[in-house]
This record gives sequence, structure tokens and C-alpha cells, in this order.
Amino acid sequence: MSLKNLQITLELLRPWLTFLAIVWLLASLGVGWLVNSLLIVISLMLILPVIATLWFRWWVKSKLVANACPVCGYQLTGLDNTQLQCISCGEQLVIRNGVFQRFAPEGTIDITAVEVPTTPLED
Repeated sequence: MSLKNLQITLELLRPWLTFLAIVWLLASLGVGWLVNSLLIVISLMLILPVIATLWFRWWVKSKLVANACPVCGYQLTGLDNTQLQCISCGEQLVIRNGVFQRFAPEGTIDITAVEVPTTPLED
């Protein structure tokens, strides 16, 4: 056998020898940790989206408010502690503690007009 043939044989055996060395190393260390870690990663990849979806549905359900516009009475839906505009009358609304309220900037006093019946004065 010549030196050239020996080099060609070793080049063909190199990937197999590397594979056998890795298998021997894993067998000596124990592959249980590798299998367990792969199972944990796969389990987390399957379970985390389900948990995230359930949490998001719970969060939306706890924050979603359905009530009537205080100006026109149109039924609206929005998230608690947010602002929105009534699609019927265009009034700016804010949702606080599950109740729709008219939005008023700081310093604005919201008043309501009261009609007072009058009687004519006789001369």
C-alpha cells in the first residue's frame, strides 16, 4: 500500500471517525441530559403559545367595556382607561372604571342646562 492510497483512505474515513468520536463522547458523558433538554425545549414551544393565548383572552375580557354613549345612547365597545370617539355623534369619550364619560380637558367645567318654566307678569 502506497502513501497516496493511505491518504485517500484516511480522507474517506475522517467523517466517520469524527462521528464515532462525537458518539463516544456523548456516550461517556451520558445523553440523558441532551434528550431531556430537547424534550423541555419542544414542550415549551408547544405550551407557551397556548398559555400566552389564554392569558391574552383573559386580559382582553377583563379590560373590555360595552356601554352606551352618554350623549346619544349608541352602544359602544372599548378598552378600560382609554379614549375613543363615538361613531354615531362624534363625541370624544373616555372610559373610566367601566363607564363611558364625556372627555373634557383639564380646567373645563361640564354643566347641564336646566329649563325653568316662567310665568308672565301681569301689569
